[in-house]
Amino acid sequence: MAYKEIGTSIESVQQSIDHILETAANLPEETIRLKPTEEEWSIMQILSHLAEAIPYWLGEVETVIAKPGAKWGRGLQDPARLAAVGDIDKLDVDDVLKQVEELKYEVESRLGNLEEEALSKESPHRNFAKFGNKPVSYIVDHFIDEHVSGHYDQIKRNLSKIN
Repeated sequence: MAYKEIGTSIESVQQSIDHILETAANLPEETIRLKPTEEEWSIMQILSHLAEAIPYWLGEVETVIAKPGAKWGRGLQDPARLAAVGDIDKLDVDDVLKQVEELKYEVESRLGNLEEEALSKESPHRNFAKFGNKPVSYIVDHFIDEHVSGHYDQIKRNLSKIN
């Protein structure tokens, strides 16, 4: 499977974050906190999730590079993941938006110097080892780039249901 060049992935993540921030900047706080349905996340939950998840996945990239063969990943019931979307009423919208903004620079600083050799290092997923090893480039593409882009699409879907 072909993966994006790291510079392309970083740029794509940064563009998705910019789109998210531009969208959220024009929304009243009550809209950001509103859940479209009981099962769906509010925009605030999505933002808080991104602020927690992207640093987590960047850490997983670094672990696989440092220790090829080490298991990586987590499940949907991971305590840190659940905490990020749990009690969001205590979170300040501006603080969370600032954390999301900072992700652009964190992604650049932690991924920007990766060489092809590092991107090709492989390890099995902690929960889905039966699918074999995946390269670091897979983690970057799927769990960082596509992840952020998917949540931007989720925000747009939420807004279409709310408006």
